[in-house]
Amino acid sequence: MTTLLGKEAELYETLPDDKVKCTACARYCEIGKRQIGLCGIRGNENGKLQLYAYGKVISGHVDPIEKKPLIHYNPGSKVYSIATTGCNWLCRYCQNSDISQRRTVEGIDMTPDEVANTAVKYGAHGIAYTYNEPSIFIEFARDCGIAARKKGLFNVFVSNGYDTPESVSMMNEFLDGITVDFKGSAEKEFTRKFIGVPDPQPIFDTLLEIRDKTKIHVEITDLIVPKVGDNLDHARKLSKFIYDEFGPEMPIHFLRFHPDYKMMEYPSTPVETLEKHYHVAKDVGLKYVYLGNIPGHKWEHTYCSECNKIVVNRYGFSIREWHLDKKNCCEFCGNPIPIEGKLQEGYKQDRFQFVS
Repeated sequence: MTTLLGKEAELYETLPDDKVKCTACARYCEIGKRQIGLCGIRGNENGKLQLYAYGKVISGHVDPIEKKPLIHYNPGSKVYSIATTGCNWLCRYCQNSDISQRRTVEGIDMTPDEVANTAVKYGAHGIAYTYNEPSIFIEFARDCGIAARKKGLFNVFVSNGYDTPESVSMMNEFLDGITVDFKGSAEKEFTRKFIGVPDPQPIFDTLLEIRDKTKIHVEITDLIVPKVGDNLDHARKLSKFIYDEFGPEMPIHFLRFHPDYKMMEYPSTPVETLEKHYHVAKDVGLKYVYLGNIPGHKWEHTYCSECNKIVVNRYGFSIREWHLDKKNCCEFCGNPIPIEGKLQEGYKQDRFQFVS
């Protein structure tokens, strides 16, 4: 194997015989000399773990934060979204498979300061680490995030949550928000067959670690895959976990699946299936339940949990109406809505740029 560039990782332990144990994600890959972990970007060079993708940005876009989806955090803001190659999951339906499942390290060379400066140049309010699992390049994300904060930008992850106490601790150095994306309501057989993950329990453990050790804003998403990942009992179990551990105001988004990658034979999720999931979560007691990837659906809006009037009217990733006061309380009845941050000026702007 030709020695790749990059930077020595921080999240790892040394083992006998020059092996290393990566602690960036819950796979805890034990990697021999001149070998690479499952993610494709962390490998053993002479008994040290190297992050080959450090400073290699494979994709960069300016997106609305609602696309992540994060809709209870800095609504109407723009984020500079970046990724490296590789991933610690093997999702058969991945819409970003050309990035996440690529096992050659590629990308544009960018320093953390250059990433932050690019975000500022294009008018972004923050940086999103997304498209692949950001915990696998967390040392690079951390350095970008620290540079971003110096320029007044926030940082958010779009994550599968398959993390470790070590990676959560590093998140706490720079991260402001995270959306943890469950698949198939974290049913074990689904994760084994369609993701290549033996047990989803580390996702739940990560959420509790974030709750107990950080002040990071959290939202939950759940991709509902028809026929194989749409069981309402599992959705109820997930919703009950969220209610019990985070309370009724934690936002949850049920997302519509569309055929992609190695699951082209599956149909898009029926809207009726997603609506059933909505009712399950509401019946459990969650107040802020959303349906995603269905532009124009009535349940992509934010409703006041007291008077039930629409306080944030959305279409897709755009905000069309805003009925909250300066303290994010309902203009109709005064009920506080758990949205962090103020509405950004120019929030109705629909045009976003590709910048890499």
